[in-house]
Amino acid sequence: MDQVTRGWINGFLGVLIFSGSLPATRAAVADFDPLFLTGSRAVIAALLAGLLLLAFREKRPQQTDLLPLIVVALGVVVGFPLLTALALTHVTAAHSIVFIGLLPLSTALFGVLRGAERPKPAFWLFSGLGSALVAGFALKDGITASPTGDMLMLAAILVCGLGYAEGARLSRRLGGWQVISWALVLALPAMALVTLATWPQTLSAAGPSAWLGLAYVSVFSMLIGFIFWYRGLAQGGIAGVGQLQLLQPFLGLTLAASLLGETVSPAMLAVTLAVIACVAGAKRFSR
Repeated sequence: MDQVTRGWINGFLGVLIFSGSLPATRAAVADFDPLFLTGSRAVIAALLAGLLLLAFREKRPQQTDLLPLIVVALGVVVGFPLLTALALTHVTAAHSIVFIGLLPLSTALFGVLRGAERPKPAFWLFSGLGSALVAGFALKDGITASPTGDMLMLAAILVCGLGYAEGARLSRRLGGWQVISWALVLALPAMALVTLATWPQTLSAAGPSAWLGLAYVSVFSMLIGFIFWYRGLAQGGIAGVGQLQLLQPFLGLTLAASLLGETVSPAMLAVTLAVIACVAGAKRFSR
């Protein structure tokens, strides 16, 4: 099995794990403040990451790695979790998941800017078509029921794409799990302060689904998923493997419907299936 194939397999495993993030976040923000959720999930993941770094006696990153790691932390540890948590107080998980279809284009753009990748022109056609389908769905009724929620999701997509591309670039030298682990550790002091500042008066008011949501986004979305995802991007190419995120809406919509009882409209399903079809073409012309 060549490195590119391994990259696509690792990338798919990462996407599979990430597909549960928005439904889990939706469940958690039902009982937890979005700021508390953002801080606490990062703190839990950072403590686990710190234990991993100590157990494997990893060397500290070089000074030149600190700024890129800060960018990763701002993008995927702070920015995306916070913005999506805020968005999910305005829109459903099913609606927000469709915006994830824009992530491949965002990741590819930053892959070109930060990773020096040069996909073929046909790649941009397929990637742009998938993104256009998602944007068209979001705007099919003009301004949606919650413009605030939509704007927050779009901002989340931008910062996440940057964090993905920067992390993948670093992973080629530091390793996938090392990058997300060091980014989490760097963000730990700030996230601990956020957690303490937003600590709820009582934790007993949170239901089981909220606690399960918090556990999932802390362990899987913030740590385990990135181990596979960054490795996949580094092995198979940021722009190409990034197109696997086009599968995430379909997987996430299924979870939102089955776990949260949310309605998945025929239009949502049709757009998601059409977007998935674009991944084959984008993959073919990614290099």
